[in-house]
This record gives sequence, C-alpha cells and structure tokens, in this order.
Amino acid sequence: MTEDYAGRRGHGGETHQQASGDDVRLTTQQGVVVGDDQNTLRAGERGPALLEDFHFREKIFHFDHERIPERVVHARGFGAHGYFENYAALDDLTRADPFQEAGRRTEAFVRFSTVAGNKGSFDLARDVRGFAVKMYTREGNWDLVGNNIPVFFIQDPIKFPDMVHAAKQEPDRGFPQAQTAHDNFWDFVSLTPESTHMLMWIMSDRAIPRSFRFMEGFGVHTFRLVNSEGRSTFVKFHWKPKQGIQSVVWNEAVKINGADPDFHRRDLWDAIQAGDFPEWELGMQLFDEDFADRFEFDILDPTKIIPEEQVPVRRVGRLVLDRVVDNFFAETEQVAFCTQNIIPGIDFTDDPLLQGRNFSYLDTQLKRLGSPNFTQLPVNAPKCPFATFQQDGHMATANPANRANYEPNSWSGETKGPREDPARGFVSYPETVSGPKRRLRPESFADHYSQARQFYASQTAVEQQHIIDGFVFELSKCDRVDIRVRVVAALRNVDGGLAEAVADGLGLPELPDPAVAAREPVTGLAESPALSILRNGPETFAGRKFGVLVTDGVDANALAGLRDAIRAEGAMLEIVAAKVGGVVADDGEHIAADQKIDGAPSVLYDAVAVLATDKAAAGLADLAPARDFVSDAYAHGKFIAHREAVALFAAAGLDGRLDAGVVDLAASGASAADFVAACRDVRFWSRLA
Repeated sequence: MTEDYAGRRGHGGETHQQASGDDVRLTTQQGVVVGDDQNTLRAGERGPALLEDFHFREKIFHFDHERIPERVVHARGFGAHGYFENYAALDDLTRADPFQEAGRRTEAFVRFSTVAGNKGSFDLARDVRGFAVKMYTREGNWDLVGNNIPVFFIQDPIKFPDMVHAAKQEPDRGFPQAQTAHDNFWDFVSLTPESTHMLMWIMSDRAIPRSFRFMEGFGVHTFRLVNSEGRSTFVKFHWKPKQGIQSVVWNEAVKINGADPDFHRRDLWDAIQAGDFPEWELGMQLFDEDFADRFEFDILDPTKIIPEEQVPVRRVGRLVLDRVVDNFFAETEQVAFCTQNIIPGIDFTDDPLLQGRNFSYLDTQLKRLGSPNFTQLPVNAPKCPFATFQQDGHMATANPANRANYEPNSWSGETKGPREDPARGFVSYPETVSGPKRRLRPESFADHYSQARQFYASQTAVEQQHIIDGFVFELSKCDRVDIRVRVVAALRNVDGGLAEAVADGLGLPELPDPAVAAREPVTGLAESPALSILRNGPETFAGRKFGVLVTDGVDANALAGLRDAIRAEGAMLEIVAAKVGGVVADDGEHIAADQKIDGAPSVLYDAVAVLATDKAAAGLADLAPARDFVSDAYAHGKFIAHREAVALFAAAGLDGRLDAGVVDLAASGASAADFVAACRDVRFWSRLA
C-alpha cells in the first residue's frame, strides 16, 4: 500500500482504498472521477435537470439516507391543521382546484420547522424556518414546501449536501448544535459567492422570528399556473401574516432559549387552544414571459427575488390554523412533504434547485418512513377519491382487492381497475426544451451581490445594525482568520459601510480587497420597503402576550383596567408573582398567578408591567429575577407600564434612564388604553437606535 492510500478492510476481507492527500481527485462511490461537482446535468443552458445525472443522483441519494428516523434537515418542527379559503375565482389563471370559486375551503396541514438543529434543539436558533403547507384538494394533495426566507444559499441542488453538511454540527466533535457560528459553515459560504444574498437574510432579524404566527412564508421558486386552455402564467407564492411581521433581538433570543426552548411550539399551541387562530394571506406575484425577459435577473435563479414594488403581491385567499394535532408523532413527525406533489393547474419551471428537490424529497420520505406506503398514513393520504395499481410493500394497509394489478388489462367492471383520464388528468405544460447536455451554470445566474446590496439598503438603520452585529457575532466564533477575511471581502461588494463595520467589529488589522465578482454588481437597484420588518410591522397588539408582575397590595382597579385594555386589543395577559400561589390585592381579593417570577422572565412577553406598592417594590428589588425582569425588558426595547415600582427600577440600574416607553399609570393623564395602544409598535425603537 502506498502512502497515498489508507486501507479499509471490507466484510469479505478485501481492502477498500480510501484516497488521501491534497491532490486527490473527487470520485463517485463507484470510483469514477467527477468532472464537475458544482452543476447538475441539464438540457440546454436554462433547461430541466436530467435523470441520467448519476453523480447528482448518487450524491443526493446518500445525503437523503444519512439520518434515520429523524429528518436530515427540518428535524425540529411543529404542525397544526386548518384550511385555506379562496377569495375569488381565479379560473382565468389556473385550473387548480382551490382557486375555482370564491369561498371554497380546502383542508390544510402546516408544519413549521428550523433547518439546522436536531429534534431536541431549541426554537430560537438563528436559522431559516420551514413553512410547509399540504393542501388536501379535490384533485389530490398539493404541497407548497417553502421557507420564511424567499431565497436560498445555492443555485444548483448538487451543492445541497455540501451546504447542509457545512451548516450542521462539525462531524469530528458533534457541535455546535443548531448554529452556523462555526468555521465549516463560513468556510463554505465564503467560497460560494451565490450564498451572499441569503447571508444577508439570515444575519437579519428574519432568522429569529418572534413566532411562527408573525413570520412570512415563501414558495422560494418560480412556478407556473396553467389554466384550462393551457395558458401559463409564472407565479411566486407568498404567505403574509395577518397580524404583521415581528422578530426578537439576538440577546432576547439567547435568553428565551434558556427560559423556554419550546417557545415557538408553545406559542402556536396556546394561540390555537385559546381560539386566537393564526392567519396568513396567500399572495401571488404573477408575471409573463415578457417580464421574465425584461427582468434584471433570471427568474429561475433561486438566490433572487422579484421585488414587490416591481410585481405587486396579489392576495388571493387566507390560511387559517384552527386545530392542534391529536398525536404529535402520528401527524407532525410522520407528515411527508414533497415538492413534486402538485395538482392540475400548478406546474414546475426549470429552476435547477426545484428540479433537484423534486427528486430528493420522495427518496427522503422513503428512507425516513421506511416504506413507499407512507402515503397511506392518514396525515399524508389524499382526502379526495384515489385509486392506483400500487400494492404490497412494507406496512401496506390498503392493498387493492381486485384480480388485476396491471394496466392495460382486458378485464371489465371493477376488476379492470382504474384508467387514465386525458380530459381531467394532469398534463405538464408543453415547454419547448432544447440544447446540449452539459454541466454548467447559466451566465444569467452570475450576479451574486446586487440583490444582497438591495436587501441591505432596504433596511432601517436599526435593522442594518442588527445585520452588522449578526455577522460580527457569527464570524467571531470562527477560529480561522482567513475565513473572516474572505467574508468581509465579499461584503465589500455589498456595501462598503457594512464591510467596514464588520471588519472593525472583528478587529481585522486592515480591510481586505473586494472579492472578485463574476459579474459587476448593479448599484442602481431601487430600495424595496417590503424587505424590511420594521416597515411592515403589526398594526395592533393583537395576538401578543403581556406579562404583569404584581405584588401583595396591588391596586385592583389598576390591574383590572390594564386587563380590560389588553383583552380589548385581542392580546393575552399573564400574571407573574414572586410566588406561584399569587397575591392579595388592596381590596382583599386573591389574585392567582400564572407564572412564578424566576420561571417567567420578561423575554417571554411582548410588553410588561410592574404593579406594586412602595413597600413591596423594595422587596422585589432584592430578587434577582425581578431586577432582570425590568432590566431585560428595558434593554430589549419593550414598553413598560408601572405603578409604585421606583425602588425596583433603581435596583435594576435604570435610575435616570427611563424614557417615554416607560409609563407610570399613576401619573396624570396616563391610561391603560393609551399605553396598550402605544404597544402596537411592539418596541420603543428609539431606545435601541
């Protein structure tokens, strides 16, 4: 054996030669040298992926089967049942069943998830959130398998295993869990310029949402709508939360993970159980071939968006979640989403990442659920009539009873089994495809920085600072300085001030030269206000949670007034006390506590109040959790109401720092209703500026 190889003894005694060294060539598992590991094989420059691409199939096949039974990605999820209700007939655009008449309701199951963490990880990781919707239509199941971010890290699916491997915990040490703040991830993305746009989104507050209920969802890819005459319209799908977009700040996320690692799960469960059903509106960006040809970027590039200011989002219906699952494993864990699951009236485009997902998801479900019969599980089975010749296999529960298990056959009646129906059946859009079979990346995919620049420029100053802080924090966890330098070099192509701020935060001795760009970035793209969270925040405080820290002797009328104002707004109020047994108000009435102070820090609430007496406030001042309750609320920019809590504020170090976001309800002219109205801004942002 030469020094270039390390032998691995197989079961039969043969030696497997595992290549090693710096000049080793990448091969398939069969030993065939790989000529291109960056692009899938496709027909023509912008054409569909080809099934004969054995290298991609082997690579994604192995990746799909790396974990059992847990999902490789999106392992930590939470689901709920509901329905989609259509606003108006869209039969001019599509023959898809959910959109054929106003008011039509279609049953749905939705699963939200984080991407990188394992099943036991925490909810408030800085991460992409999955937003997968299964609609049980009258013509079969339609799975819209999206995220809360409209772009992705990569352009070609052959890089998906590499991207996920880099983002997951490092294989030699098994950590960090549910974090990208490590060398492997940043090494990969710093060598993959197409990831730059996505990096801007995940370093923003989009990656730390306050709740599943307050985040957007996106179909990511460009799809087609096809009407009954065969006319096609391009579409990008959006889910717009009816209660607005809201995120947390990073320090708050870290503390929430410690206080309640199930924060997002609990929030969705509690809201549905309380009858405060979460709602989103389904939006469509609709455009034709002419726009696609005129648009500055390629509509098939999954690292690009179409700004809403250029193609407005048409809101066509609402998604309502009104029922929690009966059994978490049977439904949330066993639900199987596949991007290939579409219905007549919906069709694919040649987006290369979408083409790869269509292959990968079915294979993943087979491995994870152990049988091709996973479609017979109740959560996955269609709710419309269905009939196939497929039978047997592991865990088959619905085998056909007929003699014929093949088609065509010459039997008659029920024995002959189902037949195809050209009139009603699914027909792919007859797009013309031509060109040589090649592994390549279209030249139209080569601009990696312009939309990243546009995203950053569209943020408020507060949001831009959060992005800077995100980059600095994550890169500070990288041991290798050269990786930090490569990222900053790429950021110079996005925004000079951003790159300088990150370099300064990392203590780099000098600013590196800009990374070489495959295509010169466009500097004149207009800002898109739709990309900002703060410019699209909630209009009310409805659906939020308010925490009230109370003591013995609390003013019962003041508490009642605050409770009434919160309820009138459609928000939820929880009573927090030093003891979970509760307190006695000034009118002698006992008030039960929902939470004990050391188990209910202010990070769990959207706004807070402290209702005390002078004497009791002095007692609270001696409790570290009580001091943290107000100091964290202040640090995180939350609105704070109080009565006779001066001693607690002083002990928390807030003397002389109280601003207009801290309201004394005992002051002349102050009212609980006015305070709750102010809370509609979610945070007192000037405190964080």
